[in-house]
Amino acid sequence: MSPVVVDQIAADHANSATADTLPATPVRLVPAAAAVREKVKQDLRMGREHQEGRVNWITAIAMGAFHVLGIAALFFWSWRNIAAFVIMYFLAINVGIGMTYHRLLTHRGYRVPRWLEIALTVCGTLALEGGPIFWVATHRVHHQHSDQDGDPHTPQDGTFWAHVGWIITGRALHSETALLGRYAPDLTRDPAQRWLSKYHWLPLTIAGFLQMGIGYWAAGIKGAVGMVLWGTFLRVCIGLHATWLVNSATHLVGGRRFETKDDSRNSWWVALLTGGEGWHNNHHAHPVSARHGLVWYEFDINYYGIWVMEKLGLAQKVQVAKWDPTDPKPAGA
Repeated sequence: MSPVVVDQIAADHANSATADTLPATPVRLVPAAAAVREKVKQDLRMGREHQEGRVNWITAIAMGAFHVLGIAALFFWSWRNIAAFVIMYFLAINVGIGMTYHRLLTHRGYRVPRWLEIALTVCGTLALEGGPIFWVATHRVHHQHSDQDGDPHTPQDGTFWAHVGWIITGRALHSETALLGRYAPDLTRDPAQRWLSKYHWLPLTIAGFLQMGIGYWAAGIKGAVGMVLWGTFLRVCIGLHATWLVNSATHLVGGRRFETKDDSRNSWWVALLTGGEGWHNNHHAHPVSARHGLVWYEFDINYYGIWVMEKLGLAQKVQVAKWDPTDPKPAGA
């Protein structure tokens, strides 16, 4: 073992001692530790230039199958199936992705009891956007390198890349919890979040079988097939593209209230599709704010949900951006 590595281990051990044993020893950053930290930083550069350039066939085939079955759903139209679509879309995209994966887990824009955090995280897994550790780490990397080298999905690497290319090509990181944990240590310390990250596909699978059961009870085999096609396959496809539009469209088209260092923009139509995530320039200017729609006409149903939880005593420390409409500036400017 290299002497510099031994030095780091010894220092870490000394600092872990209690006051009754050994006094804390100042840790000096030795070359090996610095090299490891730099390697981790480089490993988590997710831009197109840093990917391996190959197709993730499992992901690509799964995405293709979901889209084919999503199109098939159009031949099973019924009000019952539309209801399943709307309910599942709200739970997965509004509650799961917008309110939980994004505003709660990634930016900690508010706090909820742990039991509720886990329940809300389960809703996030229903979107088929990966487990919480992968999603949160990726988004935190995006904010660190937004529209610069290392951004996972900047349109500067191409519009198709920003929308879906980064998902179906390059390096798959879903199972690399230790590496992703550098950007999501708060989640990797939680055994429930680690479990949901490993088995993020399970809640969606269970929900699909429940839909089939309800559909069969209501209208037989055709009802079972139709409900799962609408409630799972078509709904997942629409939800994925809605989320991907935040990565692509809201860095290309729309207004800019704040002069941020990236290309983020506000898009009303993406906000409608995602429940408020389209006010992306507002968000990049004030990332910790649980409210993205900063004026009355900026539709933000995800914030309204957080507001309701706050009134019910379920959400605390809700962060809301403070800004001057006559001189809008990003946080910290």
